[in-house]
Amino acid sequence: MHFDQRTQQALRDVGLETEDLRAASDAVVEAVETDAAALEDFFDEHDTVHSDMDMAHSSSDYPEHTVEYLDLTTHADEMRGWLRFDAWGVYVENGRILPDESVELTLGPTINDRVRFAPDRETLE
Repeated sequence: MHFDQRTQQALRDVGLETEDLRAASDAVVEAVETDAAALEDFFDEHDTVHSDMDMAHSSSDYPEHTVEYLDLTTHADEMRGWLRFDAWGVYVENGRILPDESVELTLGPTINDRVRFAPDRETLE
């Protein structure tokens, strides 16, 4: 079970039983795995994506990136991996599919920010 001890105790205090906690924990694990697969599918489906990433040497508000792959692993409620573009890559932590057919990832060093990606610039505007 991935809930820390304080969270488990608080949930028990409001009336949840151990079976309820396990079911909730399993549901979170399943949701993270489903989201990771959907994020990988998004980048597999698009050879090129645009982002709202602030890039020092870009003249565009929504730079274009040629996608090589997104490789994610999950453990309990954690999602981590590597996003590889044609000439560079970045560590990824967490992510989500947004309703407008874009995605949002937390990119690690050297970006250190939440970044939206979409198949076209219009989605990001």
